[in-house]
Amino acid sequence: MKELPQNQLSPKVKNVWRINDAIWLTVAFVPFIGSFALVYLLEGEPWGLVATSICALLYLACLILWLVILPPIRYMRWRYELSSDFLDIAKGIIWRKRYIIPFIRVQNTDTRQGPILRAFGLSSVTVSTAAGGHEIPGLENEIAEQLRDKAAELARIAQEDV
Repeated sequence: MKELPQNQLSPKVKNVWRINDAIWLTVAFVPFIGSFALVYLLEGEPWGLVATSICALLYLACLILWLVILPPIRYMRWRYELSSDFLDIAKGIIWRKRYIIPFIRVQNTDTRQGPILRAFGLSSVTVSTAAGGHEIPGLENEIAEQLRDKAAELARIAQEDV
């Protein structure tokens, strides 16, 4: 099997993932915890307290898993490499994925930043083909711009060679 690509994401991306995951977990759990707590407080139903406790414990367990355990593992598994002919992306913890994207197939390259990425000085690079888009998240802004421009240039050269 071919070796993993050489380049890693910025280590700051782990904090971006933690913040994103904390927001989504909170959005997912607060309605359940709140509604069960209201049933207990307003109706005095004992099962409301049990359900609130179970949801709160599940929420804490998910926070520990997604904020403490998964980000370092996810970071170690995320790799990319740009060669003159293709972009190689490897990612995944349980289901490992490997993408080899030939530049002859690349239609578009973009960079994007959300507010959390911007706060950490990071950007994501997206490479689009007819089959879909592939994103490399959490690169330093300068590296992301260089990668985007280099991928676009290599795609242009590959198109001219056809």
